[in-house]
Amino acid sequence: MSIPSDLKYTKDHEWLKLLDGDEAIIGITEFAQNSLGDITFVEVPEVEDTFSAGDSFGVVESVKAASDLYMPVDAEVLEVNEALESAPESVNTSPYEDGWILKIKITDPSALSELLDAKAYAEIAKD
Repeated sequence: MSIPSDLKYTKDHEWLKLLDGDEAIIGITEFAQNSLGDITFVEVPEVEDTFSAGDSFGVVESVKAASDLYMPVDAEVLEVNEALESAPESVNTSPYEDGWILKIKITDPSALSELLDAKAYAEIAKD
């Protein structure tokens, strides 16, 4: 199982990749997509929607179940991965690249310190 060391993680199996400045992209981990099975639909919010850390911002549906997505930090949505509308399976085939879900602007960076590094997330993901 891949757990890239340059990403931050939540206990809910989302990942966050910091970009330049206060922007980041987020998605779900390989562990999460493996647990869900074949992804059939990804519900995403609108651009400019705002969320607090821990808020549900969307849903991933698979052949097994539907699972809420949770915002890792306080943020505003800058962009959604529109390719997921026609190819939701990208979350399965490329969870850290083509399967990204949102690009966000972090509005309160203090929550970044509460996210997990790859080593800490690996401990959770082996359960």
